Amino acid sequence: MKTNRMYAGISKEYGSAEKAKVVLLPVPYDGTSTWGKGADKGPEAFLEATDNMELYDIETDSEVYKVGIYLADAVTDFASPETMVNAVHKTVKEYINRNKVVTMIGGEHSISIGAIRAFNEYYDDLTVLQIDAHTDLRKEYNGSKYNHACAMHEANETTNLIQVGIRSMDHSETLVMNRDNVFFAHEMVTDDFWMDNVIDLMTDNVYITFDLDALDPSIMPSTGTPEPGGLFWYETLDFLKRVFEERNVVGFDLVELCPNANDRSPDFLAAKLYYKMLSYRFNEKNDYIEDGFVEDDEDFKKSNTILDDYDE
Repeated sequence: MKTNRMYAGISKEYGSAEKAKVVLLPVPYDGTSTWGKGADKGPEAFLEATDNMELYDIETDSEVYKVGIYLADAVTDFASPETMVNAVHKTVKEYINRNKVVTMIGGEHSISIGAIRAFNEYYDDLTVLQIDAHTDLRKEYNGSKYNHACAMHEANETTNLIQVGIRSMDHSETLVMNRDNVFFAHEMVTDDFWMDNVIDLMTDNVYITFDLDALDPSIMPSTGTPEPGGLFWYETLDFLKRVFEERNVVGFDLVELCPNANDRSPDFLAAKLYYKMLSYRFNEKNDYIEDGFVEDDEDFKKSNTILDDYDE
């Protein structure tokens, strides 16, 4: 993935590492997937789609790229699944320490392990909101605890994990899951209050990990393990908008985009979803000033306070 590239073709004025409030970290890793391969191609397909995306968001009447979005060099230390997780953890930690809103594009879901670990070290009582078709709660799979099927095991042990959109899992996972925090797709479809119930379970600080197979394959077929009965575009946006409005989203990732050269629309959906999430993240904070960068915002600073005594 070439260096010195700007996210969405924005100017260096808005894409510099020094001034940008947001860091976008690509992790083109697909080392443990067991069915459809190609998630390692996801970040490049995503970035190509952003190059052709209009950057004015109608709903929020904003151009969120003006807060600054720095496209970081991709994590590429993939000697083993554990090496990858440690590299992601170290890199995310470094950017949090620089007071950035850290976001990631994958890559298979195991990349989230390191990011969640880093955020959990900084924020007390962290909620991890997993939007996904699969629970990913196995302690070990194919000889590794850093397998994509284990992506949420550590979060389940160490954070307030809430799982939304679940419709496929192994029976063994029922023994470790927190049933009160799991929202199954077949139940959500008849529950008018599932969004309220999810938000009520959250603590103040929330990290969102969004596996694109949470979406229905009719709108998102480009994943390694598509499952019928998923979320649709506008209900997903309604839910995300509420989460961003009602809680402090400290970071997020999008994973499991497996691009198909014959159908680029899912790539564009992923690109648009990322931009919508950023638009919601900054919309309520009134961060814009005339030259395009954010003002000193006390709420923003508070939400990104770094522990001075953190042990590197």
